[in-house]
This record gives sequence, structure tokens and C-alpha cells, in this order.
Amino acid sequence: MAKPDFHIFICTQRRQEGHPRGSCGAKGGEKVFDAFAQALIRRNLQWRMALTGTGCLGPCQAGANVLIYPGSIMYSWVEPQDAELIVEQHLLGGEPYADKLTPAQIW
Repeated sequence: MAKPDFHIFICTQRRQEGHPRGSCGAKGGEKVFDAFAQALIRRNLQWRMALTGTGCLGPCQAGANVLIYPGSIMYSWVEPQDAELIVEQHLLGGEPYADKLTPAQIW
């Protein structure tokens, strides 16, 4: 794979049920990962974008979380349907998707 234009990190961390911090895995992180993968494939972007499932990215209370480089842009409370919008607006359009940006007070 050539150097990617963007690297998308999606938290898929799972913690035991009842953990005080919760986890992105329990909040649909795997489904968000799958939605991003499909959005990239539909646009034939899988060769220009790196997609990586990760452990904890930090703001567990706001999961599922997605972190995109370059730019260190963090999205929180991401749901599978948000993948299309983030790909279109941020990765292709160059503007972060404001509706899901992580608030500064938590990251």
C-alpha cells in the first residue's frame, strides 16, 4: 500500500460489562468500522485511505470514537450511518463533519 492520504483509527475496544468507563466496542465500534470499510470500498478509496481498528482512544464516555490523521480530528458518538458523511465531507470535501466533532472539554 502506498502512503495513505488519511489514516482512520476506529476504537473497537471492549471492556467487561459494567466497567465504569464503558467501551466503544459496546457502543457499536465494530459496526462503525465496518461502515467505514464499506464507504471506502464503494468509492474505491481503500487504496488511498488506511483504516485501523484500535484499542482505547481516550474519551470512552463519548464512544464510538474515530480519530483521523493528518489533522488529529476526533469524532465521537459516531454511529454507522455517520461513516458516509465523514467520508464525503471530511475525507473527500476537506471539511470536518461538525456534527460529530469531539468537544474540546473531553479531548
